[in-house]
Amino acid sequence: MLETLWIWRDEQVVKRLSWYLAVSTNKMPAKYLICRRIPVDVDFSASEEELWDAHREAAKTFQQIHTGIKKGELTLRELERPGKSFMDLKVELVKRMLRHCNFCRWGCRVDRSEGSKKGACMLDHISRVSSYFHHLGEELPIRGVRGSGTIFFTSCNMRCGFCQNGDISKDKDNGLIVDPSQLAMMMWELRVEGCHNINLVGGEPTIHLHTIVEAISLLGSVQPTRDKLTYLWMMKPDALRWRRLEPSQYLYDGELNTPILWNSNMYMSMETLLILRELVDIWLPDFKFGSNACSIKLARTPWYWETVSSNHKTIYDWGEDIVIRHLVMPNHVECCTKKVLSWIAENMPGTPVNVMDQYHPDCFADPLSPEFDPRYSEIARRPTKEEILEAYRYAKKLGLAFESISLEKSVFGLRP
Repeated sequence: MLETLWIWRDEQVVKRLSWYLAVSTNKMPAKYLICRRIPVDVDFSASEEELWDAHREAAKTFQQIHTGIKKGELTLRELERPGKSFMDLKVELVKRMLRHCNFCRWGCRVDRSEGSKKGACMLDHISRVSSYFHHLGEELPIRGVRGSGTIFFTSCNMRCGFCQNGDISKDKDNGLIVDPSQLAMMMWELRVEGCHNINLVGGEPTIHLHTIVEAISLLGSVQPTRDKLTYLWMMKPDALRWRRLEPSQYLYDGELNTPILWNSNMYMSMETLLILRELVDIWLPDFKFGSNACSIKLARTPWYWETVSSNHKTIYDWGEDIVIRHLVMPNHVECCTKKVLSWIAENMPGTPVNVMDQYHPDCFADPLSPEFDPRYSEIARRPTKEEILEAYRYAKKLGLAFESISLEKSVFGLRP
């Protein structure tokens, strides 16, 4: 069982991931279940500004109830299902946002619902999933013993030249078209098969916000049959099909209950962050670059530092459950790794960090690929042993909570 793993003996991990663990083990209800019980008093035909006003008021109510539930002063069954809920309001708002897309920092403002113009992600309203499965390669608290229920969306709003998922991030037409109902079935299936969470990743999930939020609103109400899942199984590579656990392992007060995990580059707008706050139970963000110069050179992405650092700090200040990932890249320890880790230590003390050593040259940075671009020559190799060890030494010097997460397996002879 998830809660019996040694990782939960680490006080820093427990402190930052206690809500996630409680939801995953069905001791607490996922945030979306609470959202469905927060009433809203607004006409959904009102202006977007009025909808945001209602969203702000509902968010205050959510925080009060969420706190009461965490403290054991309130239970989910004491809350009635209203005619119009906070969850319904979020669905309406993301549909409005899609018409002048401001899901991410690019703020393209194109009408993706109409689709005649494309923004940075090159998408219209259609969402595609390249695969979904029990992911056994994530961090230990996330993969547990039965895996993380990972759903890979296609396309991305960044252009990292070294992307290790380049086949899906740079190909907007990769994968299977899914509507919110089908996505909800994928989530349902992964959870009832035993996954500890629903892990939304890509590519990048932010640009699929409209599909994801509506799918979360349908979780539990869409009951898939084998016939309905056959279509989705075309994108499910693992063999765990139609295996079902005892309901007590995925229900809370009779309702499907699963932590929602947001696995993202964090290059999102504040509006998106506000939509997700009451839906995401655990955040797994990347913090890649230490400067805009590096993000522009390696990912053709401006405004990176101010956007991603602000979003990380906002989540931390909210008290959210979070694990940060930082990928150590060759020739970027001084300019990226040390700056990112220093910023985390100063602004997000106590946050678990995965200092990742698995970088390898891929996509346009792979010198053996016909797509190799010489402009990425500085990262066209694996990090050296010394670069990785220097990253670890620096993280330790800063007092970061990284060892249990990063060094759970033997790395260059080091162990936690």
